[in-house]
Amino acid sequence: MDIIDVSIIVAYILLSVGIGIWISRKASKGLDDYFLGGKTIKWYFLGLSNGSGMFDVSGTSWMIGVLFLYGVKSFMFMWLWPIWNQIFVMMFLAVWIRRSKVMTGSEWILTRFGSDRAGKASHIIVAIFAIISTIGFIAYFFEGIGKFITIILPWDLTLHYGDLIVLTSERSYALIIIFLTTIYTVKGGMFSVVATEVVQYLIMIIAGVLIAGYAFFNYTEIQINSVITEEWKNVFFGWQFETQWTDKFQTFNNLIDSEGYKMFGAFIGMTLFKGFFASVAGPTPSYDLQRVLSTKSVKEAAYMSGFTNLILFIPRYLLITGIVVIALVNLAPELNANTGLTGADLELLMPKVVNLYIPVGIKGILLAGLLAAFMSGFSAFVNAGPAYIVNDIYKKYFKPVASNAHYIKVSQISSFLVVGLGVFMGFFADSINSLTLWITSALYGGYVAANFLKWIWWRFNGWGYFWGMFAGLVVASLQFALGQAKGSLTEGSFLYDLAKVQAIYLFPLIFGFSILGCLLGTFLSKPTDMEVLRSFYTNVRPWGWWNPVYKTLKLEDQSFEKNKDFWTDMLNCAIGIVWQSSMILLPIFFIIRDYPKAIIALIVFLTTTTILKFTWLDKVRRIED
Repeated sequence: MDIIDVSIIVAYILLSVGIGIWISRKASKGLDDYFLGGKTIKWYFLGLSNGSGMFDVSGTSWMIGVLFLYGVKSFMFMWLWPIWNQIFVMMFLAVWIRRSKVMTGSEWILTRFGSDRAGKASHIIVAIFAIISTIGFIAYFFEGIGKFITIILPWDLTLHYGDLIVLTSERSYALIIIFLTTIYTVKGGMFSVVATEVVQYLIMIIAGVLIAGYAFFNYTEIQINSVITEEWKNVFFGWQFETQWTDKFQTFNNLIDSEGYKMFGAFIGMTLFKGFFASVAGPTPSYDLQRVLSTKSVKEAAYMSGFTNLILFIPRYLLITGIVVIALVNLAPELNANTGLTGADLELLMPKVVNLYIPVGIKGILLAGLLAAFMSGFSAFVNAGPAYIVNDIYKKYFKPVASNAHYIKVSQISSFLVVGLGVFMGFFADSINSLTLWITSALYGGYVAANFLKWIWWRFNGWGYFWGMFAGLVVASLQFALGQAKGSLTEGSFLYDLAKVQAIYLFPLIFGFSILGCLLGTFLSKPTDMEVLRSFYTNVRPWGWWNPVYKTLKLEDQSFEKNKDFWTDMLNCAIGIVWQSSMILLPIFFIIRDYPKAIIALIVFLTTTTILKFTWLDKVRRIED
């Protein structure tokens, strides 16, 4: 790398760590300040922070690979997460969650199920889930940043003990970046995380615009269209995935056939099925939930969630599409010659493009932006996960009375412990894709059922929640273990065939076990105390099957009204998903020079924005905190 690029990267790292440490003095007042910023941070800063935390390197590498291979339709692969859970949060869940006035997702559970044994069981299981998912995401970040940095930076940091390789260069780089990020995150808590993430977001915006501009002005429409087909640019699909590539690039067609998504209609159907339940279930107990709980008011929680959607997708896909265009023109022939091409090879497209085809200066800014993407996502999880260890386990069950300084010290120790476990898990993950699919399809599959029912069904109780979550986590963990062991299984055996199934198709199985646990736990134990349900329903006002609770409240107060906004909320969510999709498709079509479709995407974006102004924003403005 040129000295200019190195200087930009070093300056960025010093700026991020410096800001994080400088602002850390604000975190010393107590746990509320440390984990939620004292609920004093402006909603638009929290929105920038939330968007920045979702702009991670591992996910970006994966999205570049799927856009390159599958074309425009690949934006639907994002539904694996599902990304439109952010739309559901924006439309109604942020308001429901923020009314609780608590610190963590598991503490919020107590407001739904009470503080008896059933409530405490549900409280513990969601805290355990939060910690496990945080460790999983840290492993995911560890795997991604190591692969990326090793190809970019020229220095070999492999550690040897005699002839034995103790630590590969990939792992060494990952550990260094993780250590630097952990330092300022642990030191300053939410204040440091938000401050650095706002700066990191601005750097990512600049990087995205520069890369998109470079790809747009340096590669012609003729060059791009000589590689891709009209089907590659087609957003519509049938039951089966059509041939994306010409015979000249048959290796890519073969890879699509082997990836398990050939029956694209079934894949989309499964993501829609999972996506609805996962989205109504609400955000998992991680950093985006912490951002909602950190807002000053219920109204600002809704603003923050809407702002996150608005700022995230266009800049991110400018960067992604710019890199894909460069890869299509320069790397497609070389990759096509590799008959043993795998999805994991496509995860390396981004570092190869950056290393070989980005000019001096822009390369440094892009690398700083990608480091910012990693550090912001990583720091968000490092801040969120330990909150559950300290506030929901240590403080509640081991040391309920202690000084703020003591709790913050335990929080810092917990952060290092969580990071250590995540890094350890990362050593055993075979690819970013395997971690992505485990987190999105298996781990979250165990989360969905119980957290869907907690909103909509009054009879669902703490034991139902506990056993539903427990059943889901057990099956998800078995699925992960099976996937990691598939290399040692006998080919043709039942377990081997099961291990080869894409994780998204196992979601109904995990969901089914979890629902069974929910129902058995609920009906084999007594209902939640009516006073707890009355308090929860009065405060949160969810829609769903709450009639017995509603009737008791109506007897006391004839003016009390139930939430009748289900169809309005669902309509807004449908419009929001189209709105979100248009923000992804607009930069893709623009950068690949398909201007008619870019104009259609722009019209759809402006139309849905206008509709949501009247159906959502005006409604939020009338909320009284």
